[in-house]
Amino acid sequence: MNAVEFLPIHETGHEHHLHEKGLTNYWGYGTIGFFAPDSRFASAPHKASQIAEFKTVVRELHRAGIEVILDVVYNHTAEGDHMGPTFCFKGIDNASYYKRHPDDPRRYWDATGCGNTLDAGHPQVIRVVLDSLRMWAEEYRVDGFRFDLAPVLGRERHAFNAHAPLLETIMNDPVLRERKLIAEPWDLGPDGYRQGGFAEPFAEWNGRFRDTARRFIRGDDGQIAPLAEIVAGSSPVFQPSGRGPHRSIHFITSHDGFTLHDLVTYERKRNRANRERNNDGDNNNHSSNWGQEGPRADADILKTRRRVMKTFMTLLFASQGVPMIGAGDEIGRTQRGNNNAYCQDNAISWLDYERGRSFEDLRRFVTRLIAWRKSHAVLRRTTFLTGADGDGNGRDVTWYGADGREPDWRNPATRFLAYVLDGRYASETTEPEADLLIAFNAGNDAVRFPLPPAPQGGSWKRVADTAREAPEDFTVLPEPLPSETDLYVIAEHAAVILTAERP
Repeated sequence: MNAVEFLPIHETGHEHHLHEKGLTNYWGYGTIGFFAPDSRFASAPHKASQIAEFKTVVRELHRAGIEVILDVVYNHTAEGDHMGPTFCFKGIDNASYYKRHPDDPRRYWDATGCGNTLDAGHPQVIRVVLDSLRMWAEEYRVDGFRFDLAPVLGRERHAFNAHAPLLETIMNDPVLRERKLIAEPWDLGPDGYRQGGFAEPFAEWNGRFRDTARRFIRGDDGQIAPLAEIVAGSSPVFQPSGRGPHRSIHFITSHDGFTLHDLVTYERKRNRANRERNNDGDNNNHSSNWGQEGPRADADILKTRRRVMKTFMTLLFASQGVPMIGAGDEIGRTQRGNNNAYCQDNAISWLDYERGRSFEDLRRFVTRLIAWRKSHAVLRRTTFLTGADGDGNGRDVTWYGADGREPDWRNPATRFLAYVLDGRYASETTEPEADLLIAFNAGNDAVRFPLPPAPQGGSWKRVADTAREAPEDFTVLPEPLPSETDLYVIAEHAAVILTAERP
């Protein structure tokens, strides 16, 4: 892990309808002060403390080798719709700061679901956003920004343009272009799903990775070809804009939706604490409870859930791109089935570190997985895998089905995929590495997988097998397989990592 991404830390407002229910906007997606750290997080109620303490946070994280990325909300404010309060921008210049409905200028055009949309094409809004970003970059020395509902920032009139004035200014600003720029590539406006639609140097949250990974692991039909696409870096998404796999921020879970634990525990959301009669939150989570709804389950189901969580994490870290995990997923964090906990400033949302005692094997597995990924440049390519043998030296990636031959890409019932990454294609700047064999079995039965030949003079060794009990689920030193082994049994709902050194 080398970066932490904070949910919004700008000064925020809290919606009236939440106050009436005794709730608050805990996540902070109701910005009202783009230049101030949120007073909620300061130990003393004055501006000097807010500033000094956040600067200290950034400095100490940097000292520990961890970068700081801020989730920033420049698509709407806490002032709500035309019936909402007047905190700031409404009173200063309502017509300039907000997009208004063309047929009724009293009302706002809403592409955010929050009542209003900032007019990102207006020169004054552009100036405010740029001044804010530069301040956080220069004064607080943050390393990057994740732009919430980023298509709003590129909407001219109502259509999206990746080179709209605000986006173009950010991309060419001498300060900001050196920072990490990450787009959440969807909003609620027309044609609002813009995955792959941003330009270099923007990276994007890869929602297709999330959904494909969840559907494959759950055992849905027709997921083998999409799975190969995402583990190879999602080239159909990013290559048309001239970007490499390192522009894909891929994830299984984030702040929004089920935690990893809840993804394998609930098939139905449990949002009644939000006091909207369980009508809020996404109904399509691609989750599975693996046989019994909720945390109370028999021992076999609990064991399967633990295995599946490790398989999800293996898929995340064995894929090309930049992996992101939700805080606490490595220790089995739960929101008790709530998949929209934005308004829960209580134990539903809080991170309970004591759970780590019950999920120590998961924490250890993820820790070793991160270290393993860092040690292999072949997993962190900046160019896409091709699968082609262009120079006669072998393929950079070779795909296998359960029978050891090329997968049947058109068979919707296929639940198995393996691939070998040739360590000679790690990068142009490093020495050749060991080859990696990575396999996923999402079926309900074990697979006796014929191992492909190891590099000449080498042999396959086991790194990880999510079906094994800790600590054998991930070995610190690769464990040699028996010399006569030509089949490897990959259990149901499991992932396996093998490695073979080159002579």
